[in-house]
Order: sequence, then structure tokens, then C-alpha cells
Amino acid sequence: MDSSNGVGRAFIGSFTSAGGRGVTAAAVDQETGALTVLGATDAVPDPSYLALGRGSGPGGAVLYAVSETEQGAAAALDISHDVPRPIGAARPVNGDGPTHLALAGGHLITANYGSGSVTVLPVLADGSIGAAGSVLQHEGSGPDTGRQQGPHAHQVLPDPSGNWVLSVDLGTDSVRICALDPDTGTLRLHGETALRPGTGPRHLAFHPEGAHAYVLNELEPTVTVCRWDAAAGVLETVDETSVLPVEATGDTAAASYPSEVVVSHDGRFLWVANRGHDSISVLTLDATGEKASLVTTVSCGGHWPRDLALDPTGRRLYAANERSGNVAWFTVDPETGIPSQEGSLEAPAASCVIFA
Repeated sequence: MDSSNGVGRAFIGSFTSAGGRGVTAAAVDQETGALTVLGATDAVPDPSYLALGRGSGPGGAVLYAVSETEQGAAAALDISHDVPRPIGAARPVNGDGPTHLALAGGHLITANYGSGSVTVLPVLADGSIGAAGSVLQHEGSGPDTGRQQGPHAHQVLPDPSGNWVLSVDLGTDSVRICALDPDTGTLRLHGETALRPGTGPRHLAFHPEGAHAYVLNELEPTVTVCRWDAAAGVLETVDETSVLPVEATGDTAAASYPSEVVVSHDGRFLWVANRGHDSISVLTLDATGEKASLVTTVSCGGHWPRDLALDPTGRRLYAANERSGNVAWFTVDPETGIPSQEGSLEAPAASCVIFA
């Protein structure tokens, strides 16, 4: 963010197949958190998730997007102008329906939900993407026959030490820990942590001190607290906590599918976006980082929050509400962690928000 003029930048991904603009660039008012659209491009079909990196081009920053289509691709975008522009060609990921991506060891890595695999692509000097170098295929299934008939890699991310790459698989109820060879772009499976069958893990977030991680489950509205040993590359489950109040999880309650988990910069709070319940859950974390407690839920400011993001200051949360087609922003109370909505921007079929 550019603090010199009080304006930063945000990027919103959306589903072009559902009427979204593709990748939207927006100015962020640092005083109010308000978003103002600068420009958009639909050059990448269904750019459902974005990641920020650096290249040698103008401005240095490069935006990366998955194309969540049956064929599956990843693309690089120059964001030095108001309208993002493609850098080089979009590259097939040799997997179906990529839903997430991350940068690690000079490579771009995608989690491919449809095929249950993880793909590694080299990032070139100008920030563009090279052809896919390797694909790690997940194996396994889970007890939910409708959603867990096979592997479904949903998220991939490096650990805080930078020594490991973790992939969260909804279909196999597990998190895989891999080592990336930066020279060859090959992922080697190091270990796999099993979660409670049928929970359907979707995303994971690390505590800022790096020794704990929180796995958000989609098929049951819970978060699994884990210890993380970066030296050994071992993820150990410790506890599991509901992210919704009891009355929202009973037999008569509407189905809810948690989508994203965010940890506060000071490690005191955990926030979760809940589709269906259309809420943001507020949980506190104890001093050890191993006990999460639900405090309350607040409205997400729309319908079907697919993503939740904390701005770089840690003072505001942004919810990408896919079905209501908007991004709502909230100011977080620093004492209680409870967010209060301050505004909203129209963003058809919004799927994610990230900040530069």
C-alpha cells in the first residue's frame, strides 16, 4: 500500500461465467477503508483466487490468478496500470478446476480441486509463468459420498519458515506436507495429517508466531487447531471448535459452508466466513494459541461470503460476497475483535480480495 497519499490498492477476483468482471483493481482509502473501482479485465476466465508476487516489469508487482475452469490455467498480470494487463500467456496447470494458488521458491503452485492435485509452474524473471513442471496427485476419499468420492485439493500455501508447502484436501480429510525442490520445481510428499473423517478441510491459516495452524472445515462448521513443527515438518491436531452457535448447527438449521479463516496480526483473534449462515464468526485465541473460543457472529454484509481478508493494517476485514455480488468492509474493534460494517462495493460474483 502507498501510505504517502493515503491510498492503497486491492484486487478482487470474480467468476466471469456468472457475470463477474474478472479481475478488478480498486483504490483503498486508508482512512475509511472504502474501495473505489479503478478498472477491470476479463482476460482470465473465472479468476477465482489471486496471489501477489514481484517481477522485473514496471512497478515490480505482479498479480497471479487461477482460472477455475474445467481445463484449468494460471495467469500473470501487470498491475502497474489501473486496468491489469496479462504478462505472457496463461499456462495450463494440467489439472481440473484450480481453486487456489501460492508462491514459493520461485514457483507458482496451484491447488486443483477437480482433479485433486497440486501443480508447480516456474515464475520467470519478468514475472510471467512458464509451462507446468510437475504435478503431485493426491490419493484417497472420505465418508461424504457426495463431496468426498476422491481427492479435492482446495488450498496450497508455504509455511512461515518457507521450508514446506502444505496442501489442504477436502476430499481426503487431510493436510499434506511437501518439500519443494526450487531447482527442479518438484514437490516431494513428506507427510500427511489426518483430520476427523467427514469434516472436509478447506483452508488453513497460521498463527503469527508460526507454531500453530488453524484448519477450517467446510463440510462441518468447525476449525481444527493444530501444532506446527517447522523443523520436522509435522502438523499435529490438538482441538476442534465449532465456528457457529449451537442453534445454527442443529438438525433444523440451514446448511452452512465455512469458506475462509483469518488470524489477527497479534494472534488474539480468529475470524471465519460462513456461506449459508452468511456471517463472520469471531473467535478468541488463548495465550498458547491452542484454544479457540467462539464469541459471536455478525452479518457478512451480503450473501454467500466466499472469501474474507484482513487489510495490511490489521484494522479492517473485507468479505467477498459471491451471490449478492458485493465486497463489504468492516472496522475491527481492537479490544473485542468484533467487526462493524462500514461500507460495500458492488462486485458481481465476487470470489476473493487481496491487497497490494
